Amino acid sequence: MSSVEDTWSPSARQRERDAYRKRQGLRSLLIAGLSTLVIGGALITAVMSAPGWERTRTTFFNWDKAVESFPAVLAGFWINVQVFAVSALCVLIVGMALAVLKTLRGPVFWPLRALATVYVDVFRGLPLILVLLLVGFGVPALNLTGVPTDPIVLGCVALVLTYSAYVAEVFRAGIESVHPSQRAAARSLGLSGPQSMRYVVLPQAVRRVVPPLLNDLASLTKDSGLISVLGAAIDAVRAAQIETATSFNFTPYVVAGALFLVLTIPLTRLTDRAARRYGAVPGGGHL
Repeated sequence: MSSVEDTWSPSARQRERDAYRKRQGLRSLLIAGLSTLVIGGALITAVMSAPGWERTRTTFFNWDKAVESFPAVLAGFWINVQVFAVSALCVLIVGMALAVLKTLRGPVFWPLRALATVYVDVFRGLPLILVLLLVGFGVPALNLTGVPTDPIVLGCVALVLTYSAYVAEVFRAGIESVHPSQRAAARSLGLSGPQSMRYVVLPQAVRRVVPPLLNDLASLTKDSGLISVLGAAIDAVRAAQIETATSFNFTPYVVAGALFLVLTIPLTRLTDRAARRYGAVPGGGHL
């Protein structure tokens, strides 16, 4: 076998095809680069030639203010990263549990299906900012013993309540996309109902919903900044607000936005890559 591979060489026609593809790839790269330069240059020129550009530059893109505010905004952004990590893990667990409850069959499970459906309907229908305010200010007002009152914890709870409703529907769509014959085949092999779900249905369902799932997690990354409405939680947005209040310069908000982009853009590219890998976006989903 190795001797055949060593003696193989592409035909003249194959070499022509390879050379043609290489020329086409180089041509596409040059056209994309030139187009980017033209469009980017036009946008930059249009913005910088605006009458109020100088005032906008000093108010939003002040380098000295960016350097001065960066440590405080970065410290707040670390809270956002922690909130996102904890919330994402809880959202995946709660969302999966809700999806499984909604797909249970049989009249005996009707109360569980009804509770899961009501939960999903309520928290998908409420705006996230309203859930944050209700949980962040309503729970401490109850003065319940043993219930945390930390705004960061309550912000995580609000995010989990809302996003688990969305993720539950994503998981449910994946579970119901698995053909019933798969479960029937598993049962015919002697697996119980929970075992069929665990070893046959869920692995296929999760693989099919990876792209929309990552989209929800990307949205969760950005919405973690909304915990600043609870006041005491000094995240990146709140830290930028405090820095801005001392100088009336909005550059700290730009710094906070740049930090969020550092986190969300790689996650978005990962989503595109997963979409292509699992066939959710045939031939697309890329730059």
